[in-house]
Amino acid sequence: MNRYLVAAAASVALMLVAAAFIFFFAPTDALQGPVQRIFYLHVSSAIAAFVSFAVVVVGSVAYLWRESIVGDRVARSAALVGVVFTTVTLVMGMMWAKPIWGTFWTWDARLTSTLVLWIIYAGYLLVRRLAAPGRQAARFAAVVGIFGFVDVPVVYFSVTWWRTVHPGPVISTDALPPEMLFTFLFTMFCTLVLAAVMIAVRYRIEALSDAQPAAQFVLQAARRSTS
Repeated sequence: MNRYLVAAAASVALMLVAAAFIFFFAPTDALQGPVQRIFYLHVSSAIAAFVSFAVVVVGSVAYLWRESIVGDRVARSAALVGVVFTTVTLVMGMMWAKPIWGTFWTWDARLTSTLVLWIIYAGYLLVRRLAAPGRQAARFAAVVGIFGFVDVPVVYFSVTWWRTVHPGPVISTDALPPEMLFTFLFTMFCTLVLAAVMIAVRYRIEALSDAQPAAQFVLQAARRSTS
């Protein structure tokens, strides 16, 4: 357990360093002002969510192919982390939208597709929560986890496929000055490290949770044999 504590502390420390870069190293945007600093965590969280959902796909495929219990646990763990980072993405986006657009929400293609992504994987977690544990529930959830990922490219390309008020790509177009670009890349790295640690910790929790029924069964069997 100590290694998980060390990893968690290290990831939090990295995020604090990233925050220092965001507020003290990156210059203030000339057009949007200080609110532009939300961009660094907003986009990094979205990328972390995409990566987490990609891990869900890998784990789900492993379960459907080989009925890998490890793959199923990885998918469950990554889905929860992905939903957390999608929530952060939506909240940070609304915090940015209010001063820039004058409203917290608009049914823009990027915002709507991101909300749909959140609903899909929140539904995945709901299935795992409410369905009776077993092979059937795991297989159904795996299918949802795989097909739900179809919305990820929709979210990413929404600003180019449809007319949208959401800002377009700024990384691939070299729209950021070097200080902003470095701050973004460093924040993205730190956020991905945090996501990886969160998945690892959640996997450990899922493994312990899965082991409890087996341990109780062994304990009950031992009590019956001695009675």
